[in-house]
Amino acid sequence: MFRTITCGELRMADVNKEVVLAGWVQTVRKFGSITFVDMRDRYGITQLLFDENLNQQLDDTPLGREYVLQVKGIVSERSNKNKNIPTGDIEVLVKEFSILNRSITPPFTIQDDTDGGDDLRMKYRYLDLRRNAVKKNIELRYAVNRATRDYMHQNGFMDIETPFLIKSTPEGARDFVVPSRMNPGEFYALPQSPQTFKQLLMVSGYDRYYQIVKCFRDEDLRADRQPEFTQIDCEMAFVEQEDVLNMFEGLIKYIFKAVKGLDYTESVQRMSWEDAMWVFGNDKPDIRFGMKLLNLKYPDHVFRGKEKNNQLIDGAGFGVFDDAETVVAISVPRCADYSRKQTDELTEWVKRPQIGMKGLAFIKCNADGSFKSSMDKFYVGERLKAIAVAAGANEGDLVLILAGPEERTRKAISELRLEMGRRLGLRKEDEFKLLWVLDFPLFEYAEEENRWVARHHPFTSPKPSDIDTMINNNPVIENAADYLKHPYANIKANAYDMVLNGNEIGGGSIRIFQKELQQKMFQALGMDEAEQQHKFGFLLGAFEYGAPPHGGIAFGFDRLCAILGGSESIRDFIAFPKNNSGRDVMLDAPSTIDQKQLDELSLKLDLE
Repeated sequence: MFRTITCGELRMADVNKEVVLAGWVQTVRKFGSITFVDMRDRYGITQLLFDENLNQQLDDTPLGREYVLQVKGIVSERSNKNKNIPTGDIEVLVKEFSILNRSITPPFTIQDDTDGGDDLRMKYRYLDLRRNAVKKNIELRYAVNRATRDYMHQNGFMDIETPFLIKSTPEGARDFVVPSRMNPGEFYALPQSPQTFKQLLMVSGYDRYYQIVKCFRDEDLRADRQPEFTQIDCEMAFVEQEDVLNMFEGLIKYIFKAVKGLDYTESVQRMSWEDAMWVFGNDKPDIRFGMKLLNLKYPDHVFRGKEKNNQLIDGAGFGVFDDAETVVAISVPRCADYSRKQTDELTEWVKRPQIGMKGLAFIKCNADGSFKSSMDKFYVGERLKAIAVAAGANEGDLVLILAGPEERTRKAISELRLEMGRRLGLRKEDEFKLLWVLDFPLFEYAEEENRWVARHHPFTSPKPSDIDTMINNNPVIENAADYLKHPYANIKANAYDMVLNGNEIGGGSIRIFQKELQQKMFQALGMDEAEQQHKFGFLLGAFEYGAPPHGGIAFGFDRLCAILGGSESIRDFIAFPKNNSGRDVMLDAPSTIDQKQLDELSLKLDLE
């Protein structure tokens, strides 16, 4: 062994012990005839003291940053203690040392406040991983992994591996495809998820399955997306929705306790998809703060049976509201004192292409009980007050109102709500709020193709009360203009998403397990019998051999780690991530391959 102890272990109790340490040189500080060196490894930092007896050797073999060093010495009490590090009370008086390997000057400083930009650090990721800030992220990822495995084992789940080379079934995102040399002209696909395999395991009798597994999707990237990512993939047989929710609420609470030391004792709130869209404008709301939506105007077919507030804005001759499909508002606390410059900045914020609105209206609820609005020409006095009261505004609050097409406007007010929550410090990194969102629509309407598409995936079961509706009706949409009147438009999915601080961290469903219902689902998605057999014949066949009722969930492992670590980007918690273009800049991948490989695979490129 090159060391008897690590750089993070020594304490006052070790004073006068002889130790051998090995690690990387962090800093070198020379004071006359004495040299101090901070040596680092994965476990921490230890200060080394080289006295005048080693000056000649240091002159002959000078130390530099990131040199790999081995030292032998005696643990001593430091005269100038450093309370910022666990080893700050001691130092090692070096008796002998050897350089195990030298380093050229690193392209950026290996410390928390590094001078390296994202691209540079990704190119030299093996150096970036030495930084303490990155190391903490990787350690957190491991802790989440370990806690997950502990909980799943305690609850009778088996970790079963499923294949990475599978059949392409491009129903969701684009597949990554792999050519087969032994089967010219044929291709494997990398799995977007192990969905069908875990269902087959349920048919096989392995009633509690899980994997912490790599998945692959060839899709456009964002901060929370990677072409390869990791899921906590789970499935259970002989269960109903309630069983799944209770089991995996328990998992997340267990992870909170094991990784963050947080006792999440409160029950997890539940909300229907429709209520989430009505109250917060999206299906993964951040419930750490209020600012609930006031729906002043909306299309009847979107929210049936919800309260009407049109009377608050009708009849004023304000064309922006009169011509809009949807008008929604939020009350922002303690912002009535916003200046013209500030309200103009907010208006420009909602006009950005990412948001896509044409403008912003506001009502200031002044401390003296008066109201000032950008709509003063159309709404005055009591009408402004009525809108503000309906929005839940108090004196000193600012009511923000957006108007436009339903989908865009609801999404925009949701983004505005989150932005105001961020500006007001209401989205705290150290506060965690879980939420189950339930009862999603089973189908979405694809206008271009005039057919239904699965909102979740084709293996999600309808709610038990909607199964007969699905079985006994033809999924074909005869009249596109009346698609909302089709029986399938109101079918709810037996599906559920877990949301943490406004981020979807997991989603799942009770699955279809009867062949007839599964065929009906495929038919609704526009697959004829031949296509069903070609793509999913193996699953339909398995359902004929006693498939049990089953359901499951998959958690975004990278995203969960990022949220627990207080980051918006999952890249910070992946050892070797891709950039926003899906490239590995360290390896320079993807890259071209030579003609010999193409010939072996019977491939010909056509790049023109």
